[in-house]
Amino acid sequence: MEHYKSWGGLNRQLCEYLCDELKERVTYFLTRYHEVHNSYGRAAIRLDGKELVCFSWIEMYHQENDISILYEEEKESSYGEMTARMKPKWDKDCTYCEMDFLDAVLQFRNMSIKAALQSENYIIRILAVMDRRVGKRTLMRITDNKEYKKYPVWVQQFYELRL
Repeated sequence: MEHYKSWGGLNRQLCEYLCDELKERVTYFLTRYHEVHNSYGRAAIRLDGKELVCFSWIEMYHQENDISILYEEEKESSYGEMTARMKPKWDKDCTYCEMDFLDAVLQFRNMSIKAALQSENYIIRILAVMDRRVGKRTLMRITDNKEYKKYPVWVQQFYELRL
């Protein structure tokens, strides 16, 4: 994972990227529980103070459990292969922890907006669709082709919020 100075700096950068309509309404949250084993934490994206999606350390255990079950079935598969097989399930259920969110944020800030909108990572897509750099024509194209309707409900809500 890329190094960063502080969550406050990343948070400010994310908030600066927000489109004008969402600037005062959407907030990002990340905390680490340093007193807890392995400094677990949680992250969230909020609209008007209400959490729309939460990324918690608990989901990391669900991911590990899924991988363990898959490993028992197929001992020859690599960790990367098993993770790739589980991704559709994790995408559908939003089985992502705060470190997945943080990793997506760090990737997003170094991507073009076009690449971010086409990313396979739904968290990056969410950040991109709320970005002020997405133009009116791109928004119209997204609205017209309605491909976002195929995405999981937790992702669709951000597209509908922006559109």
